[in-house]
Amino acid sequence: MKQSFEKKELKKKSEHLSDWYTDVVLKAQLADYSPVPGAMVIRPYGYAIWEHVQRIMDRLMKAAGLENAYFPLFIPHSLLDKEKEHVEGFSPELAIVTVGGGEKLKDPLVVRPTSETIMYEMYKKWIQSWRDLPVLINQWNNVIRWEKRTYLFLRTMEFLWHEAHTAHETEKEAVEMCLTAQEWYRNIYEEYFAIPSYVGTKSKSEKFAGAKDTYTVELLMPDGKVLQGATSHNLAQNFSKPFDIAFQNREGKLDHVWQTSYAITTRSIGALVLVHGDDNGLIVPPKIAPIQVVIMPILKKGVDGNLTHAYCTEIKEALDNAGIRSKLDMRDEPSVGRRFNEWEVKGVPVRFEVGEKEYKESTVTIARRDTGEKNTVTRTDMLVVIEKLLKDIQTALLARAEAHLKQNTHEAGSFEEFTKIMQTTRGFIRAFWCEEASCEAAIKEKTKANTRCLSLNPETGKGTCVHCGKPATHKWLFGQSY
Repeated sequence: MKQSFEKKELKKKSEHLSDWYTDVVLKAQLADYSPVPGAMVIRPYGYAIWEHVQRIMDRLMKAAGLENAYFPLFIPHSLLDKEKEHVEGFSPELAIVTVGGGEKLKDPLVVRPTSETIMYEMYKKWIQSWRDLPVLINQWNNVIRWEKRTYLFLRTMEFLWHEAHTAHETEKEAVEMCLTAQEWYRNIYEEYFAIPSYVGTKSKSEKFAGAKDTYTVELLMPDGKVLQGATSHNLAQNFSKPFDIAFQNREGKLDHVWQTSYAITTRSIGALVLVHGDDNGLIVPPKIAPIQVVIMPILKKGVDGNLTHAYCTEIKEALDNAGIRSKLDMRDEPSVGRRFNEWEVKGVPVRFEVGEKEYKESTVTIARRDTGEKNTVTRTDMLVVIEKLLKDIQTALLARAEAHLKQNTHEAGSFEEFTKIMQTTRGFIRAFWCEEASCEAAIKEKTKANTRCLSLNPETGKGTCVHCGKPATHKWLFGQSY
């Protein structure tokens, strides 16, 4: 028996964001809790959003020469031991298989937390000369990180992502690859998810274990907390040396490759839910929406609806032919009003209401999800109107998110001011920092805020650290993380 839907049960975003978020993820049928503690089931509607991300990233990566491949789920623990910093960074989160086929394994198998080690063991076999470079490989997969505190999409024991791993002749090429990936991610969030971001470099304490440098896309959520949206890593030769991924360079000498890795995950769907929505549920930006238009026949009791249904079917065909993703809701149950509520919670950008009146007058009544505005247009003008409307909604959602980001990016000249912001509105704080790890840790302990990134083009000047007062040359972005 299907669970009944009641809009009145939906918690309010304006009252408690965390409860609202979980409620919307469940009621919009994006995901559900699974029998496995800490892991979730991504339902078809949520997975359809992820499929859009996959298509966008695949197009970008393949245009840059990357190819998709697949590597094993299990990694011999002995491989992780080759890169000490990497395994130390992940060891609390590892899931380890010690028994297989009823026998104790001589070399325990780690369920991949990420694939550097298993992939680089293969790169060692495949790379012999500079002519074999660059190696540009991506894989779409799942990873396991044993999280103690989980949150649907945002922090789960198992999640989906793409992980690209590239090998280059020079560090310059590797850095260029990292920056290209960050621009892809910035573009995906801004152009498709309608979420603006800050792009920059992580501090030494916050960088990926095993990387020389980590580049990040940082996103602001409605409660003033900050979410790491995607990262790329300049691995330098930190893996190629212990794995002995060596090649004969153009001068005939032996050298080690320069490597990168980068990824975006299903956490991006969590960001989408948090940023776009209201007390009535989710609002999905049209460019990433699995369904851009839902068509709702509205029939009076006792009236033959065949002609109205046929009219709705013709409207759907016209939308499909125009490349607009649509859904025709022909269900008899539940009531029209309850179905309106369902699609509202799911955040479908536009609803078409079509009754006997619309059929007879050859019109369509169009309702916007983001503003609730309704207009009736002729069937002749329908395609022109809907194409413009979808663009307008996308633009409006981005503009609203940009205004929120601007309003909640603060400058702090003193630690007192810094602390006050973190105790009230939160958001991003731009402040001078001495770049010492001990000072960074003290700031986090006192305010819960950590460094988020240093701009890719930082302003250099003379200042004093917002916390300890030591000389500082850069203003960093700080924020409280999810």
